[in-house]
Amino acid sequence: MASSKKISDEELIQRVNNEISDALGYNDTVNEQRETAMEYYYGMPLGNEVDGRSQYVDSSVMDTIEWIKPSLMRVFASGDEMVTFAPTGPEDVEVAEQATDYVNYIFTKDNPGWEILYTWFTDALLQKNGIVKCWWDEYEDQNREEYKGLDEQEFNVLLLNPDVEVSEHTAYSDDYGAKHDVVITRKAYIGKVRIENVPPEEFLISREAKTIGDARFTCHRVLKTLSELRIMYPDEDLDPKDLGSGEDSFTYQNELARFQYDDSRGLPWGDNTTVSEDETLSTYWLHESFMKIDYDGDGIAELRKVCSVGQKVLANEEIDSIPFVSITPIKIPHKFFGLSVADLVVDIQKIKSVLMRNLMDNMYNQNFGRYAVLEGQANLDDLLTQRPGGIVRVKSPNAIMPLATPQLEQSSFSMLDYLDKLRESRSGVNKFSQGLNENALTSHTTATAVAATMTAAQSRVELIARCFAETGVKDLMRNIYELVLKNQDHQRVVMLRNKWVPVRPDMWRDKMDCTVSVGIGNGNRDQQLMHLTTMLQFAGDAMRGGLKIVNEKNMYNMGAALVKNMGFQNVDDFLTNPENIPDQPDPREQMEQAELQLKQKELEIKAADIQVKQMKIQQEAAEAQVDAQLKVAELKLEAEQGRGVALG
Repeated sequence: MASSKKISDEELIQRVNNEISDALGYNDTVNEQRETAMEYYYGMPLGNEVDGRSQYVDSSVMDTIEWIKPSLMRVFASGDEMVTFAPTGPEDVEVAEQATDYVNYIFTKDNPGWEILYTWFTDALLQKNGIVKCWWDEYEDQNREEYKGLDEQEFNVLLLNPDVEVSEHTAYSDDYGAKHDVVITRKAYIGKVRIENVPPEEFLISREAKTIGDARFTCHRVLKTLSELRIMYPDEDLDPKDLGSGEDSFTYQNELARFQYDDSRGLPWGDNTTVSEDETLSTYWLHESFMKIDYDGDGIAELRKVCSVGQKVLANEEIDSIPFVSITPIKIPHKFFGLSVADLVVDIQKIKSVLMRNLMDNMYNQNFGRYAVLEGQANLDDLLTQRPGGIVRVKSPNAIMPLATPQLEQSSFSMLDYLDKLRESRSGVNKFSQGLNENALTSHTTATAVAATMTAAQSRVELIARCFAETGVKDLMRNIYELVLKNQDHQRVVMLRNKWVPVRPDMWRDKMDCTVSVGIGNGNRDQQLMHLTTMLQFAGDAMRGGLKIVNEKNMYNMGAALVKNMGFQNVDDFLTNPENIPDQPDPREQMEQAELQLKQKELEIKAADIQVKQMKIQQEAAEAQVDAQLKVAELKLEAEQGRGVALG
């Protein structure tokens, strides 16, 4: 039954606050584990150090994560296409290719794609889940323009544009009539897809959620200054008394863990009076909440975006989707938060730290052992002063006796080796994948065995990469596609595949299948190179043998894959797509056409000869006719002369 009562702002704020306090990531075990992982990543003291003893801290967490990241970045960022969009019909082939190019362009050119991936993967490997936020950002762009000597018509046409605002204006007259000097501000409303990394401690999600899509509540909580809030919400009367404070001890502690290595964090964010005496620079928590709630009282919960600071609602609107995308390296079924790589090796780092401290203490005692001293029979100051050739004054020969220090047991080093192997089995990072070991290619180790070991180690990293690809990267690119489809209603000309291409996303289909096109699951680069070389050789033999199983496009695709495997991103610098080459006629057709043209020219020559002969015949006939006429005239003249003589 539908409720007729609409929720008030006070009730809405109360529900938002209840959801925040109950959400995962807010002052709970997840938050504590992430803080611990950050401390272990930096190799901070464990808290059980003893003065005068070794305080060594192992770096297993950092080593493991930093050795995984290069492989992940090479998989996702070494090519110019991370995803491809498949056409739904033959008429969508060109549109799908354009969508593929444009979505990748937005991620890598309109946004710092490489940096986003690096931060995203680091957060996931270290802090359980990496979060990015993807949304359509519309903003106003203002440009100053100055014009001089405009006539009346030009001035009026300029003012017809509603986006033009006059800043300065001077009217005067000259010999040609009224003139105007004007300075205008031209406003343009620009929109584009924005992508940014969300610090894990700033993201909250309802406890029962398995994914972001089915979450009842998600929230991005971020500190903003009063000045920033007033710019973001110019229509709101923001009084500091109504906004609460920026204090939040647990979030400060979590942030402090990130900056404590070099103590670059400084003072707590919430201490407004200490940070700045300027009221406009005081900080406040802005909660951007995405929650399912029956706000209008129709009995059906809708997805709404509620922005609030303290007890004040700044924005409240119904939306289509949640703008967050999450990845996790080790996904736990039916849970949102998975396991990070740090979770797998934190205990190993602690054990290795303790073990190494004991070994180093033992080594210290071997070099600078302990002594038994007869009380009153030796000068303790001399004994405690460690210097070469130092003299220790004693009153009796046996006043000082060294205490025996047990030798280091080989089992201690075996324990360290066992812990390294345990870390390798958990994370998939071993001495072979970290770099070529000096013993990796000994005489008794075959290349096949080394390759098998490296492949087994890479399989764990490849599984992480596949998890990132299928649960995060694909969703992010699909979100970009949907955002430009819904919001970009104008043509944009961008450089795609070394060509300036006009793009109109509003002409695309509503849905297209998205496929992550990254090199996962096909072995390492050397293996891929070997496979591609074999395929190219087979394809070349097939084409030379006349088998119609390979065409020019297939050869180009294999060559492009080979170029990318070599580490070059721009394939067009080395190969030309046969689709971009103008069609050339068949050589036989060219010969036939040449013969036809030759015959046509021969006919034209013969026709010209005939025409010349005809003209010659006509000329001879004309000359003969003239001769005949002259002859007749001569005969007439002779006849007339003969008649005149006879008469005479």
